[in-house]
Amino acid sequence: MSDERPITRIRVEALHPAFTDQARAWAGRLALPLDGEAEFALQLGEQGLQLVELGPQAPGPVRVDFVEGAVAHRRLYGGGSGQMIAKAVGVQPGVRPCVLDATAGLGRDAFVLATLGCRMTLIERQPIIAALLEDGLARAVRDAEVAPIAAQMRLLAGNAIELMHNWQGEPPQVIYLDPMFPHRDKSALVKKEMRLFRPLVGDDLDAPALLRAALGLASHRVVVKRPRKAPVVEGGKPSYALEGKSSRYDIYPKKALKG
Repeated sequence: MSDERPITRIRVEALHPAFTDQARAWAGRLALPLDGEAEFALQLGEQGLQLVELGPQAPGPVRVDFVEGAVAHRRLYGGGSGQMIAKAVGVQPGVRPCVLDATAGLGRDAFVLATLGCRMTLIERQPIIAALLEDGLARAVRDAEVAPIAAQMRLLAGNAIELMHNWQGEPPQVIYLDPMFPHRDKSALVKKEMRLFRPLVGDDLDAPALLRAALGLASHRVVVKRPRKAPVVEGGKPSYALEGKSSRYDIYPKKALKG
């Protein structure tokens, strides 16, 4: 991730007076203003915490929702342990590895693996994205059907490289990385999440350092998700890869996962 991130002005706002205290609390935690001109707003409302770009051509808001929408559809109809991500991290009969998702983002991949029974630790270093994820998990534990899955997910906010280097306790069996990949085609329309987050996070220019830290910590394997035609992350050659229509999983095994 580049240190020369563009400056983005973000304010926190309540969508209803009932959420004023929560908005004030988040503003304090994130050191953000509650008013003034801004390019983005972190909003509190009945549907939870959401990030929205302000302006006439802006896409809609982004929030983390593990209960409804696309994530719920994937939980119910996504293919279970036959999904490529499940195969990549080593899910198999009698084996549900403990996984560290060191680039958690909105938590979708981690939620899929938690749904399949993996105990998940998530790391997100961008404070606003981590806030969205924290809020989404808090709402998920209040839903009777999703609560057991959310209970499998532990969130750490901070720099994944530092946290992996200073890991306390038993190391994760599998570490999963999905570094942000530079979009070279400037004319391509990207998802609204990417449009919102790229000004905040930039590109993951330290992906090689992430991979080195992961290879040093994981007890059994490291998995790196990449766009299908992207080069491998510098610093190590995967033993094999699983390739889909748009994505690829590069796999760095250390020892076999057993039940």
